[in-house]
Amino acid sequence: MQLFYQPHFDKSNENIVFDPQESKHIVKVLRKKSRDILWITNGKGLAAKAELFQINQKKCEAKILEFDYQEKSKFHLHIAISPTKSNDRFETFLEKATEIGIHEITPLLTKNSERKKLNLERSERIVQSAMKQSLKYHLPKINALTSYDDFVREEFSGQKCIAHCEDSNQKKFLFNAIDSHQNYRILIGPEGDFNLEEIELAVQNNYQEISLSSERLRTETAAIVATHIVSLKQII
Repeated sequence: MQLFYQPHFDKSNENIVFDPQESKHIVKVLRKKSRDILWITNGKGLAAKAELFQINQKKCEAKILEFDYQEKSKFHLHIAISPTKSNDRFETFLEKATEIGIHEITPLLTKNSERKKLNLERSERIVQSAMKQSLKYHLPKINALTSYDDFVREEFSGQKCIAHCEDSNQKKFLFNAIDSHQNYRILIGPEGDFNLEEIELAVQNNYQEISLSSERLRTETAAIVATHIVSLKQII
């Protein structure tokens, strides 16, 4: 099964029209022909089985044959992470976390952040590709680059955690710190880690201090491990 992404359809549609970028991919790369069958998701849990009837590099169109629906997860995982200096490493996190099952991502601007700007459009393309590759019908949400202080002070109903490398008697291993089927917010710091003031601000706003491993992890590795631990917790 090969999955395509088209956000602008629902159960009221009879046909699905692809944008020029996806149409070109269908025609030039995949070499699809009229009457070929495709599966398409709108990224909101709905998918459609459809038959191509118009083939054009600028506009492909398919007739919907049937619908399928993927239920939402019983938990919502939101990871806020300082983008890495290497964009490739940050994109590795986006790809792998999407495959594992993340729901929302907020890039954070912290005191030690080495990357101050982010190409949000490119990040969204990475996530879309990973969603299709892993056959998921729900597209993770990527928010704009956000100030750490503003994010930490936001109201949130669920479990809040901050992963850092400082010694602390309050630290718990993430798997033991969380309950199943909750909403989660997990803070992952930059290459230089959060500073002490940032950690204290998080604690003041009811974030639980956590560890992810007995080893020291890179930023993107820590975020992937956190995603995996939370997802694993839901099925054990």
